[in-house]
Amino acid sequence: MTSKSGSRRQPTAISSPAERLLAWYDRHRRHLPWRSAPGEAADPYHVWLSEIMLQQTTVVTVGPYYTDFLTRWPRIEDLAAAPLDDVLTAWAGLGYYARARNLKKCAEVLVADHGGRFPDTEAGLLDLPGIGPYTAAAISAIAFDRKATILDGNVERVMARLHRVETPLPKAKEELRALAARYTPDLRPGDYAQAIMDLGATICTPTKPKCFLCPWREDCAAHAAGDMEVYPKKSPKAARPQRFGFCFVMIDKDGRIALEKRPEKGLLGGMVQVPTSDWLGAPLDVTDATSLAPVKGKWRQLDGSVIHVFTHFALHLTVFAATCVKADPRYQWVSVDQLGTVALPSVMRKVVEHGLGKLS
Repeated sequence: MTSKSGSRRQPTAISSPAERLLAWYDRHRRHLPWRSAPGEAADPYHVWLSEIMLQQTTVVTVGPYYTDFLTRWPRIEDLAAAPLDDVLTAWAGLGYYARARNLKKCAEVLVADHGGRFPDTEAGLLDLPGIGPYTAAAISAIAFDRKATILDGNVERVMARLHRVETPLPKAKEELRALAARYTPDLRPGDYAQAIMDLGATICTPTKPKCFLCPWREDCAAHAAGDMEVYPKKSPKAARPQRFGFCFVMIDKDGRIALEKRPEKGLLGGMVQVPTSDWLGAPLDVTDATSLAPVKGKWRQLDGSVIHVFTHFALHLTVFAATCVKADPRYQWVSVDQLGTVALPSVMRKVVEHGLGKLS
């Protein structure tokens, strides 16, 4: 409506950055399997499960695993009662397997000590296995709508750009956390937590950020300077250590593959593998393969190698194979079509696929 002076009546301004972000989120929120609908209370079990799965893992990858877990174990009590091997098998391929072991342990503690209910404070959540500061803040905010400052990679990037933070990561984490706390609102902290993660994931992306769509464009120092992709600054990475080992693919006369369980603690704890040598810091001499092999047999080295990159090192595996091996009872013998029923981590799936491909 126009007044006599010709000016238009202006709508009420949305003044704070948090309010602008929430208004953007109300229009553009992502629809994710674990996210409750607007106006619905979030299920703490669903929030916790998704947050654990999303650590170091993309939304696209997590989606099917999350749905499968809830189908298998719809309640925290179901997960607590499940055999660990079943949980590890369902987790296989998702990586960072300590998360699965902690998931199971946390479920057991929640059922045994908390009646199946999640604590609703960051302090209470931090006492649970596998829950660190970020996850505790996310659950507290999203599941219980408590004011909590979250700081994941998305939030770090947004804050670093908003303020053109010159301190490189990881040294800048506490500085970025303090900045993030300034923006965290008293009202709708759960929606705000999801909004700022959505902002980083869909708008303030690592490369080619969509600044023209950003509700914080006018607040952003990096956008004003035109150097958004410079931030967050990062310390130079040290060269990734390299490790080397042998793997032994044993196949019996029935076409079954020999597997063994790894120790419960340590890397890939509780998962299964084909027999392997120790993983050392220098290449092994192939002439030592026979002495390192798990059983005597006609072993042959397969062409190529399997390379798998873990968080802290890259692993190079030379694969040896022997067929028509006698089924030694020390090992679990699994047919190829049943490999999906065992807790075989990604690196060992690569080894098996490499072995079968070269033998065929």
